[in-house]
Amino acid sequence: MDRNVNERPRLSRALFRSPGFANRSDPSLPGAALLDLPERVVVFGTGVFVRGFVADIIDQANRMHSFDGRIVLVGSTGSGREEGLKAQDCLYTLVIRGATDGGAAERHRLIGSVSRALDAATDWETVLECARDPNHQLVFSNTTEVGIRLDEGDGPDLAPPRSFPGKLTRFLYERGSSLGWRSDPPLLVVPCELVDDNGDRLREIVLLLARRWYNDCAFTDWLETSVAFCNTLVDRIVAGVPRDADRAPIERALGYRDDMLTVCEPHRFLAIEVPDGLRNAFGFARLNPGVLLTRDVTPYRDRKLLLLNGAHTILTPLALLLGHDTVQAALQDTALGRFLRQVLFDETVPGLNVPGALEFAQDVLVRFANPAMHHALLDITLQQTTKMRARVVPSVVRTIERTGQPPAALALGFAAYLFLLRDGAALRTDDAARPIHELWKSELRMDVPAFVHACLSDRTVWGLDLTHAGFADAVTVHLTRIASAGARSALDAHLLESAEVAW
Repeated sequence: MDRNVNERPRLSRALFRSPGFANRSDPSLPGAALLDLPERVVVFGTGVFVRGFVADIIDQANRMHSFDGRIVLVGSTGSGREEGLKAQDCLYTLVIRGATDGGAAERHRLIGSVSRALDAATDWETVLECARDPNHQLVFSNTTEVGIRLDEGDGPDLAPPRSFPGKLTRFLYERGSSLGWRSDPPLLVVPCELVDDNGDRLREIVLLLARRWYNDCAFTDWLETSVAFCNTLVDRIVAGVPRDADRAPIERALGYRDDMLTVCEPHRFLAIEVPDGLRNAFGFARLNPGVLLTRDVTPYRDRKLLLLNGAHTILTPLALLLGHDTVQAALQDTALGRFLRQVLFDETVPGLNVPGALEFAQDVLVRFANPAMHHALLDITLQQTTKMRARVVPSVVRTIERTGQPPAALALGFAAYLFLLRDGAALRTDDAARPIHELWKSELRMDVPAFVHACLSDRTVWGLDLTHAGFADAVTVHLTRIASAGARSALDAHLLESAEVAW
């Protein structure tokens, strides 16, 4: 009989080095020597994407002996993940799930690339010690789309500064000053947020803060000559920590308890825009499958951001209103599948002048429907409004520019998104949604056309006026149907109308 999960030993270095582990011949385990490699990377972020993407890339590079360095993770959200990692000596299991020959396949890999996990709120001085260590030559980040933005209330005397750019600026000042502003070794900053030109934007904010906070030309000169901020594109679906019912068979197979289990798909792609002369500094990319050093990440970014992330973002509100809880469950809904195909092939692919867009969109459907993944829709709603602006609005604009008509499927998804924002609970995970939620509390909600016009014309939310070319009218029709007859009726009506147009 299987031991109860609570009776299984918890993953730790001691367990890893016990005879039961040490005698295993298992390629999923890191060699014992890899757990004692020096620290060479600092990562701002401790969430599932960091664990399922960045740490996995470094782990594989270490296994191929093309990097030989470990990671210090820095968290700042109060999630408690740092304590969970510390309790396991920063070891955790990556569960890689993908479909093969119509069935589910699952592989496990014990990730040994993380050395320490720090909480910026309580360990800030230790974070600054990492900055002073010349061995740390790589800084990654994954702080969601809202992480790379200027916080006017931030300051260098806060411990830590409030924003990620603020923390990074203080970190870099500590590093540069401790090294006497030497240019060797160079420092590589590799942001993994899904933001256009993420490296350039982060660099602009850091330089602005450097000039505001420090009366030190040596610092700004050092930032401009000795720190490379790289634009990137990241692509992997990391579903997160498995639910209890899903966790039990995994831990049964592993033979130990792992509170930091992280589930992801096999697909993994990182494109890094490399400055001239620094290609050799990216040792972790050598021989590493799925890592591409390039002169321009733009085509890879547009393809992934609008097709994969845009599809996730626009599908989620409608799927939630229909009672689904995962992407995979939503794709089993025939009507939602037709809706998603319209979004991808009728309204997004035609506006993309990117090689391989059609093939990538076809692959997106396969990845979404992966029967071995359980990607929670609620996880995708984190900062949903910012995601809508970055991932969906460009496709709306491109469709209007290309056809002169509003995209009907995207308009339905937009209406579902607006309807979900009636609930103030959404504000806990969607900072940019406040203006729309305030409109829901106003008398304007009684006049659907006026309400939609007010929502879509708010340039502070969308960066532009979205009411033109009939898009507001299309959203109004769908929102009226959702409010009066429900999301299923609105979806059925849309599919019927789109079939009639095609006929």
